[in-house]
Amino acid sequence: MAELTTAMITDLRARTNAGMMDCKKALQEANGDMDAAIKLLRERGQAIQVKRAAKEANQGLICAAVSADGQVMALAETNCETDFVAKTDGFKKFAARVADKVLAGDENVAETMKDDLVGIVAATGENVKIRRVARYVLAGAGRLESYIHMGGKVGVLVEVACGKMQTAASPAFAELIHDLALQVAAAAPRWLDGASVPADVIAGEKDIYRTQVTGKPANIIEKILDGKIKKFFGEACLVDQVFVKDESKSKTIAQLVAETGKQVGDTLIVRRFVRYQLGAA
Repeated sequence: MAELTTAMITDLRARTNAGMMDCKKALQEANGDMDAAIKLLRERGQAIQVKRAAKEANQGLICAAVSADGQVMALAETNCETDFVAKTDGFKKFAARVADKVLAGDENVAETMKDDLVGIVAATGENVKIRRVARYVLAGAGRLESYIHMGGKVGVLVEVACGKMQTAASPAFAELIHDLALQVAAAAPRWLDGASVPADVIAGEKDIYRTQVTGKPANIIEKILDGKIKKFFGEACLVDQVFVKDESKSKTIAQLVAETGKQVGDTLIVRRFVRYQLGAA
């Protein structure tokens, strides 16, 4: 028997507008198979509004919400099928409400808003889903920043820590974290730094590079591999990336953070970030 989740039941309800218990029962009988569960509901006359499985919900909006004191920020991606629906006032308001719920601490927003979700599905005639959410609460001295790019197609949250409370209020620190949010949006780093990259990913990259230099002496191969991994980190890791606003194309984010720290007389640490791109993994 496949393990059923609330998300599966909510998804089935959004597709069919059937009752939650009916959806749960159908999924149990179908062993978790969504299409089979829809067929069961249709056979029983319980599927009022069936969404076609072929319709991918990969359009929509990414919204951010910020607390009044800036200590808490949220990011939410809500998907629909077409850009046309994503631009309607009703969908925009729904997506904004999702972000507000997450900001308020709702850990299961898809379940909490299941009735609203059914309503927006009925109103738009499209498959609508709350795809993913993030919530940052500032820990200690520092600052949070949110950034929405390309009209809601990319969304970013960033947290930077500092040693002194007064540093967080400085214009230089505010400019730094805003630039970091822009960097994440534009350069799409996958990890914060080299230490954050999973060992199997590094091993896989080395295997690829090793096949490219077959036949060279072992000591030369290792030097080449080290250089290629460094280049990989420069593309995939935020602190190793070249700062997109640096005209010389030589200053890394780590150097930018260090320079700003020296300017404000404090130690600054990029703690974490999240980046959502509409429809992307």
